[in-house]
Amino acid sequence: MSPESPDTDTTSGAAHTAAPAAPAGRSATERPGGPEPEPAGRPRLLRDASLSAVLAGFVAVVVSYSGPLVIVLSAASAGHLDTAQTSSWVWAISIGSGLTCIGLSLRTRMPIITAWSTPGAALLVTSLGAYSYAEAIGAFLITGAVITLVGLTGVFGWLMRQVPTAVVSAMLAGILFSFGTHVFTSLKTAPVIAGAVLVAYLVAKRLLPRYAVLIALGVGVVGSAATSKLHVHVDKIELARPVLTTPEFSVASLVGIAVPMILATLASQNAPGMAVLSASGYEAEDRLLIGSTGLVSTALAPFGSHAINLAAITAAICTGPESHPDPRRRYVAGVSCGAFYLLIGAFGSTLVAFFAGLPKELVAAIAGVALLGALAGGITGAVKEEKDREAALITFLATASGVTLFGIGSAFWGLVFGVAAHLVLSGRWRRNTAAA
Repeated sequence: MSPESPDTDTTSGAAHTAAPAAPAGRSATERPGGPEPEPAGRPRLLRDASLSAVLAGFVAVVVSYSGPLVIVLSAASAGHLDTAQTSSWVWAISIGSGLTCIGLSLRTRMPIITAWSTPGAALLVTSLGAYSYAEAIGAFLITGAVITLVGLTGVFGWLMRQVPTAVVSAMLAGILFSFGTHVFTSLKTAPVIAGAVLVAYLVAKRLLPRYAVLIALGVGVVGSAATSKLHVHVDKIELARPVLTTPEFSVASLVGIAVPMILATLASQNAPGMAVLSASGYEAEDRLLIGSTGLVSTALAPFGSHAINLAAITAAICTGPESHPDPRRRYVAGVSCGAFYLLIGAFGSTLVAFFAGLPKELVAAIAGVALLGALAGGITGAVKEEKDREAALITFLATASGVTLFGIGSAFWGLVFGVAAHLVLSGRWRRNTAAA
């Protein structure tokens, strides 16, 4: 279901529900009394489309291919994959992300952003070389099947609904904190680029707030070219050719790849992904989201996809007010993101070279300003209730620290420490009524 409209907070990106929640699966414009009549004319997607939402999807894809994909390519190199296998891997995770973004966003009328598992790819950098590629494919299949099972049973969603709202908001703020600071740390290495992005964003936010990120991106590209830091080279464009690999199963690969991949994907990706949606006011159906991404992961595993899951960082770009002031129309950003994923995936690693040529300072600055609204919303939600502030603060600090324990990222540990602090300080388990 999706956020109700009467009490929409367009400053923080949160949509608060004043009326009773609608049954699962109801679209964003439906009410307890029945769906709103659809006006005649253009299809709904075209009516709801906006440049800001399309741009939000594009920025999300730029961030994905300028950062996390590098880890995938490093893992492919460590596993001694040839060019065809690497291209197939990029194709599989791109197509999987694109299909789930479009399908789930249209189905739920929410900005559902998916991506490949970044901690899972990081795990493969050190472990892929110890197994044959066919064994890795077998482990990917098992990973997808287990995540599907966990999602469809509702266990994962039930656990997430027990977490206090303030802790969820604090985890979101902790995830986004470093992206906000990167805007200013980039001033040291590329003052012209980062400075131009920041100034352009602030001026545009005052004059043309709907297009602030687009204007900042354009000014940043000009600044990158003026300082000779824009190195985009695409020698040729060719369609990707998926490579089907017959899986092999071994106890060693299941223990060494599948088990840690399942834990890392659920804890470090899907948990923050659900939290981003919740913090933005969307009551997502966990069975549908986790189950669908697990099924797609399983289907594409023979082509190299290690895991498709809910995104957190890029999702925050699309769920905030910069995407669209009306939360009910932000699903267009999810559709846009998916379309760009499909476009890039269709050409495999060819267009990856384009994103690799963008200066890292430009990507960091654009991501930072695009996430300011989501970061503000997370901080606001974290400190709203005085009795939960200390638990929320512990969550924020643990998440923002970037600590990794037992191969699991800081977002998960932020939740663990925050919930533990909440239980100790309150003396009881308080159900998260906002997401129940």
